[in-house]
Amino acid sequence: MIEILQETKTSVVCVKPVGIAAQGMDAQALPQLLAAQLGCEVYPVHRLDQAVGGVMVYAKTAKEAARLTQSMGEGGMQKTYLAVLTGCPEETSGMLEDLLFHDRVKNKTYVVRRPRGGVKKAVLSYEILAEAEGLSLARVRLQTGRTHQIRVQFASRGFPLLGDGKYGSRDNRCTCALWSFRLTLPTGSRPQTFEALPPHQYPWTQFPLTEIL
Repeated sequence: MIEILQETKTSVVCVKPVGIAAQGMDAQALPQLLAAQLGCEVYPVHRLDQAVGGVMVYAKTAKEAARLTQSMGEGGMQKTYLAVLTGCPEETSGMLEDLLFHDRVKNKTYVVRRPRGGVKKAVLSYEILAEAEGLSLARVRLQTGRTHQIRVQFASRGFPLLGDGKYGSRDNRCTCALWSFRLTLPTGSRPQTFEALPPHQYPWTQFPLTEIL
């Protein structure tokens, strides 16, 4: 069963398990699992990589999907992630800005120096919440939503996400240590915020999450 945080007539907020595709027609993709569980069709609004879990929202009507997608493009949907970095940055908080190019053939994103076709600006802010055994727990807020953005921006600075072999991690004790922790949605005059903690397993158990979040 998929954990449901809220269900309304037009949308559903859920917790995506790690390892399940956020989009697609496969029977084991999250939209199909939700459709079977809820008894209605759902429409993707945003994405998470298959190796990443956490809070997501799906629309239950095409009209609501269009509204939420537009809101996301206008910055009305705020997303906060938790990430476990390999290493400990000297700057414990800050903003990262890069130009990114996503190679669809290789399904890999690269930091580039100059604008050209397909290159997009990527911006995020972060705060290091804790350190343990050469690892750092970072809270990350996206200002743009580029493919593999968090993964490549930290990796390009020498701090790949733990378990993220695609971007330089050599630790195979876990998959990519990235989690969609908080999602704020525009709902009328008062935005709603939804949260979900990562699963109680390595590497998240290296940090006292309930004490520092």
